[in-house]
Amino acid sequence: MSAQVTPVDPPELYRSPAFAQGMIAPAGPLLFVGGQNGVDAEGALLEGLAAQTEQALRNLLAVLAAAGSGPAYVARLTIHLAPGIDPTEAYGATRTVWGDHRTAVTVLTVAPARPGALVEIDAVAAVPV
Repeated sequence: MSAQVTPVDPPELYRSPAFAQGMIAPAGPLLFVGGQNGVDAEGALLEGLAAQTEQALRNLLAVLAAAGSGPAYVARLTIHLAPGIDPTEAYGATRTVWGDHRTAVTVLTVAPARPGALVEIDAVAAVPV
């Protein structure tokens, strides 16, 4: 399998430049990436939403790369934000690291498991074989 995931954007629904309404993932191995926080390699939590979001995405990209996958194979991102965080502010921080890779996205407000964490991001991705 070498096919990337394919966006599904029905014409009767809004077409966002940032996310797809659905994704078709090719049959084959799937990678479920656990929630990534804005922590560095030593486990230190970075300060501020932008820094934490960028680091969480760098951590996510590292897991994808280790599995032989990448952003083009991500079928879904789930972004968990601490209460009171503006999703548009979080979105602005994602573009620096994630770029223009559209995928299905769900954004939730949750109480973080780690004190001080403002964002956690998990993913489901195809693994090319």
